[in-house]
Amino acid sequence: MIRTHETRQRLLDTAQALFYARSYEGVGVQEICRQAGVKKGSFYHFFPSKRDLTLAVLDESWNHFRDTILHKAFARDVPPLQRIKRLMELQYRHHVEVRDKTGHVYGCPFGNLAGELSTRDESIRKRLKAILSDFRQPVQEALDEAVAAGDLAQLDTQATASAMVAYIEGLTLVAKANNDPEVVRKLGPAILKLATVGDTG
Repeated sequence: MIRTHETRQRLLDTAQALFYARSYEGVGVQEICRQAGVKKGSFYHFFPSKRDLTLAVLDESWNHFRDTILHKAFARDVPPLQRIKRLMELQYRHHVEVRDKTGHVYGCPFGNLAGELSTRDESIRKRLKAILSDFRQPVQEALDEAVAAGDLAQLDTQATASAMVAYIEGLTLVAKANNDPEVVRKLGPAILKLATVGDTG
């Protein structure tokens, strides 16, 4: 049982790394199996198709992002708006780490796949939509808390949080296009202006 779990995890880890570094279309099942050290028959034992693997990779990527960035960013040891600023700082550090290790800014794994597959595979599009909705939740909760504390004027916190997630995704894409994480450091703090410019709806 342990060995079976390890084989599946190797496939997930390998696919996750390859998709992030390149693209969905740029990586085939044969290459994933070769780099994971897994026979092709074993691949199809765990994942009936590349789509099924991709859905599992999205879940794995989301769990990792939630545990390593979101939970740290939105810990309640600082005021709510400082948590959003901390989210941007953690995003910046992640992109610096990836760039220093690989020479490239790879962007957001969710944004990358959304751009590549959302018009081509409905099940993947729906999973990405759900992930971005889950991403919005802690941002919205921080905004709700800031409004309740009087740190922000009344506003549509759901729409504002959605706009903030969209800003993060766009900023990450620009950083990828420039191959420069400094884009996130320089422009990240401007995210709070979205909560002070009035109605986002």
